[in-house]
Amino acid sequence: MTKKPKSPVKAYRNLDFLASPDARPIRILAEFLEPASRFRRLRVRDTIVFFGSSRAESMRVVKADARALEQRMHKAIRVTPKLKAERERLDMRLKLARYYEDAVELARRLTVWAREQNEHHRFIVASGGGPGIMEAANLGAARGGGKSIGLNISIPTEQDPNPYISDGYSFEFHYFFMRKLWFVFLARAMVIFPGGFGTMDELMEALTLVQTRKVTKPMTIVLYGSEYWDEVLNLDALVRWGTIAPEDLRLLHRVDDTEEAFNYLKDQLGASL
Repeated sequence: MTKKPKSPVKAYRNLDFLASPDARPIRILAEFLEPASRFRRLRVRDTIVFFGSSRAESMRVVKADARALEQRMHKAIRVTPKLKAERERLDMRLKLARYYEDAVELARRLTVWAREQNEHHRFIVASGGGPGIMEAANLGAARGGGKSIGLNISIPTEQDPNPYISDGYSFEFHYFFMRKLWFVFLARAMVIFPGGFGTMDELMEALTLVQTRKVTKPMTIVLYGSEYWDEVLNLDALVRWGTIAPEDLRLLHRVDDTEEAFNYLKDQLGASL
């Protein structure tokens, strides 16, 4: 008796193939089509994106560590260089914690304001989905009684989605460039808090896209925190060297507190309602 041949696996069900280098274009396309489908279903029209350091901590956490360190220093026979270095690191953590708390409050206020516009799917807070400033943005939106988005990325350090992203609004990306596409594609405003390489990469890409008019929609870019950014980012030097035009500096707006940031963003975004 002839044995009936086993039916082959359909290509779109072949997980070995889908995970192979040959199927990379399919995986890239999936990271565009699946979020697009979900955003349509959720009726998300546009976003306010918060960028910033994943290493920023809440003031509550840092102050608890500060109290513990003060107790250790009080009990110590002498203040060692190691304790001094720990105190210096803690001082910087406290500075960064201020930006965490500011991100919470700004996201909260923007969420409350957006909900009052009777367009519940406009200007939704979005973040990179991880800890630090990203967590602060999602936490603030939750405190404001609104939804918020997390566009997470799989990286070797295993960045887990923070717990404040709204149910159904959390996304997981493999490709950085597809994740950045979704940051820009929906954004009507970006708020750039102090951050490292990733934050500066996101800032520079946004500025480049607006400068070269690859982004043609109105998109407000706010640089939050002069104390930090004036130290690490000297854009005036680019003008002096002639590598950017003086008017390019107007592509972003600098702010130093939540009141100023909220009023500026409200005015800019409100004009498009």
